[in-house]
Amino acid sequence: MNYSYILILVLAACSPQPVQQQACWKYTFDHYYGSGATVTESLHQDVLKYQSLIEQALTYREKTLQVAKRLKTNINSGKPLSGNDANTLNLGMVEHIKLRDRLNQFVNGYECWLDTDNPLGVKLISPANRLKGVMLSLSAALTLYDNYMLAISIFEEDKKLRRFLNESDSGYGIGKNELAKVTKDYNSYRKQRRIKQSLQFYEEQVELLATGLADDPSFNYLQLLIEQSPSYNLAKKNSPLNIINRKLKFMEAIGGDTLYQLANSGVNLFSKFFGNSVGLIETRKGKLYQKPKITKLVSEQLRTGDILLEKTPFRLTDKFIPGHWGHAAIWVGTEPELRKLGIWEHEVVKQYHQQIQQRHLVIEALRPGVEMNLLQDFLNVDDLAILRNTNLTDKELAERVILALRQVGKEYDFNFNVETTDKIVCSELIYVVYTGIKWPTEKALGRFTISPDNVASKAFNDGPLQLITLFHKGTLVEKNPLQVMEKLIN
Repeated sequence: MNYSYILILVLAACSPQPVQQQACWKYTFDHYYGSGATVTESLHQDVLKYQSLIEQALTYREKTLQVAKRLKTNINSGKPLSGNDANTLNLGMVEHIKLRDRLNQFVNGYECWLDTDNPLGVKLISPANRLKGVMLSLSAALTLYDNYMLAISIFEEDKKLRRFLNESDSGYGIGKNELAKVTKDYNSYRKQRRIKQSLQFYEEQVELLATGLADDPSFNYLQLLIEQSPSYNLAKKNSPLNIINRKLKFMEAIGGDTLYQLANSGVNLFSKFFGNSVGLIETRKGKLYQKPKITKLVSEQLRTGDILLEKTPFRLTDKFIPGHWGHAAIWVGTEPELRKLGIWEHEVVKQYHQQIQQRHLVIEALRPGVEMNLLQDFLNVDDLAILRNTNLTDKELAERVILALRQVGKEYDFNFNVETTDKIVCSELIYVVYTGIKWPTEKALGRFTISPDNVASKAFNDGPLQLITLFHKGTLVEKNPLQVMEKLIN
């Protein structure tokens, strides 16, 4: 019998705690002590689940921006909201509420770890795990505020959109004044107070523990997510609003009166604080970015069907992918190459003639879905590897290209499951296109996944892939590149 567990339950029951705190400790009891896993193991699994949710939240922001731009243009032109617009807005509200509820599970599931006088903190949660648990709760709360600020600045400042989103619609399960309720919820004094406490704890403990956690992927991911949050950065003294101080007074800026004052004075919160938060969160540009000589060199090296691997340590997404390489893509090839293969007039290839002629030759799975992009945009990276399957006949290579093009337009696979093909993530693109290779996979959260490092491994030990070119930290590796790459991923 687990007497420690029983003692914890008794202590929790006897402690006069708010309902939210009791629910939080219950989550801890059920999730950790009920599962039989250690705190470290269970926390790591929660961070994996959370990372997938963050990917979805960032995609939501991108889609929201696209919808908002289109609707604002139409409204300013005097056009009424169409039936399709109404459907898009309602679906967006449903998605926002669903994301809010799922993120709140992480906020509420760990915020009680802030408390020093608690039934677990003394013996069963290490300082490092306690910090990561609080960081998980804090980053989820900041992500919620980021999404909320995005919604306010675009929709609440527009009377027509605000009025529409506050109307009920039983067909979508949306109640009356839903947007107003969301606003009230985010302006909760209790939430503001808890986030302030979390931020103070985070900033104090990071100074003490960061060195020991330098190689912890969960810590690195959560830290980048927190410090790249627009809401977190609004708390800093260099905020352009000048009304927000270091101790998270930014909540004052999302109250209705202040918001409308800012809007009336021409300050658009979205344009100021969310321009760099949609899509890939990045702290700088890649070392190969906008280097014409390097772009030309890489372009000359590439051949139809080549696999591209990249490393972007300055991006949030790179922290999410295990191993060295963070992303994989396929080079479709130029018009002359495809004509030589005899597939330029193939029905699948013909759909993409314009993109290919405009040099959109990189097929990659990003959050909005599988796209064809320019090489110069793809080269916003520090590390790059070009891999080639040299064992293919022209007919087999042609089949691989056609299969790659068939993936364009598919949705991003937030479950990272190689056993589904209706949605694709970056390394899954390689998995479904190069079907003749026996790829290594790993099991995570009950699903089989493939990482970019798994793809790279097929260049070692006389594998089917050949390393053509390697750049590391912005520099071409000319001496023993295969050994260098093997060392990187091991």
